[in-house]
Amino acid sequence: MFRHCSTSACQPDPRADRNQANAFSAGLVWKLFLVCGSKVLSMNIRKISDAAIEEAAALLRLGRLVAFPTETVYGLGADASNDMAVAEIFAVKNRPQFNPLIVHVDGIDMARRLVIWNATADKLARTFWPGPLTLVLPRFPGSPVSLLVGAGGPTLGLRMPSDINARKLISATGFALAAPSANRSGRVSPTTAQHVHEELGRDVPLILDGGMCPVGIESTVIDISAETAVLLRPGFVTQEQIENLLGCEVIAKGDDSGACQSPGRTPSHYAPTLPLRLNVMEPRADEALLAFGIHVPPGAKMVINLSEASDLKLAAARLFASLRLLDKPEFTAIAVMPIPHDGLGAAINDRLMRAAHGSTALAESAC
Repeated sequence: MFRHCSTSACQPDPRADRNQANAFSAGLVWKLFLVCGSKVLSMNIRKISDAAIEEAAALLRLGRLVAFPTETVYGLGADASNDMAVAEIFAVKNRPQFNPLIVHVDGIDMARRLVIWNATADKLARTFWPGPLTLVLPRFPGSPVSLLVGAGGPTLGLRMPSDINARKLISATGFALAAPSANRSGRVSPTTAQHVHEELGRDVPLILDGGMCPVGIESTVIDISAETAVLLRPGFVTQEQIENLLGCEVIAKGDDSGACQSPGRTPSHYAPTLPLRLNVMEPRADEALLAFGIHVPPGAKMVINLSEASDLKLAAARLFASLRLLDKPEFTAIAVMPIPHDGLGAAINDRLMRAAHGSTALAESAC
């Protein structure tokens, strides 16, 4: 049996799956989306380069917003110490202010200046950073981070992204970036620059285009501000990995208990406009089907398979982009096949349940 304590595990390298994630874009539906959806490239989208990063850093120093790629999803970045810039994030996203923002840093040294660092944080960071793990820790006395970032609370959530260009941008500004996902609050998170443009348009002065995000779902969020580690949001780094690293149990919070400490905890987060039906094995003729695995039931009007090989990493990378592709008015709903809950499947199902919140039929079966 595990004992209660704080925890972490071996760093999975999301870049190792870049080829798999990119293979998705070779599919016919994905090609059509990229070609047809990007016919007019907005002037506020810039391909990642050193010059583009410097331009973005200059805007951030002026208190403006910049959307940038990470290994998880595209972030909407602002100077974390600038109250007005942080307030602009909330305004652009239409975001409820009780939902905190994650602070992105370029390394442990920057993190130590913002929060009260502890031995558990050090162990987790040295194992999983840079990567998709957010650590929630007490604010350092005199921390320059705006109180809006933590929704007025005593803690802050920090992570060091593995995307090299994201870290270059943070280093170029010289300060930490508050950066939630670059979409309207409660909507599907963006995994390409075009998604950001479709969602936020000209509300963002500059969108850095770094291609498709290889992980495709948000970071795991773990609260280590007290003696016992608490998983506030499942993600790419799994609860099992964290527990195996620390040799102890991590408490997983329910839907409401982490709402004021972690992003992504409001019930309707990640929602497309169409209703979702989960654990479906008999799709209707007027529905789109989000499939998983090789045995796909017939009958849906359109099908996108997250992974015919039942690869949960690939399914996670494709999840948000696939939901966007299927979220069209010609369908009455999006039916979703059952996805295993083990490992990364826990994070995928968490996102799907939040997206389905409020639908008249949440699930075909109670598994």
